[in-house]
Amino acid sequence: MNRFTLTIAAAATALGMAGQAFAGEQYIDGTGYAASGHDVVAYFSLAQNPVGQSQPAAIPGKADITAEHNGATFAFSTEANRDAFLADPVKYAPQYDGHCAYGVSKGGKVPGNPNLWRIVDDKLYLNITKNVVGFWEEDIPGNLGLAENNWPSIEPAPGSDSVIPQYTSAAPIK
Repeated sequence: MNRFTLTIAAAATALGMAGQAFAGEQYIDGTGYAASGHDVVAYFSLAQNPVGQSQPAAIPGKADITAEHNGATFAFSTEANRDAFLADPVKYAPQYDGHCAYGVSKGGKVPGNPNLWRIVDDKLYLNITKNVVGFWEEDIPGNLGLAENNWPSIEPAPGSDSVIPQYTSAAPIK
């Protein structure tokens, strides 16, 4: 390797490590699990409904099939889903550390409800309430643009400690 190649490789490694060092906290509710104990890989096999229609309910994970990522415990319904997550956690983990995508577009961190979800461009997004889903879906590309612009400045802030309104989780399954 020449000096230029080594310099580029070192810079890429430093940037990658810096991004990990400044990652914000995953949203964790009273279950003690990311995504309220639901299987984040399973979303990608659920039939997604059109904009304006409710999505299928999230699939509960099992308390004995877990993995750690970004300082949080994720639960999975199958070992195959856990293994897929471990192979590529960035692909499957909810965007914005599990916080509400619309909330991030407005500049803050609020909880994400695992039953109020949408996959856009192969990424999982959560929202906080059904009303918020309506606002989110009015302009998903515009709201994503706003969220992506806001996220770098709010990501390092602590994860939300609020509860998800009108929601309780029976997941993960014991």
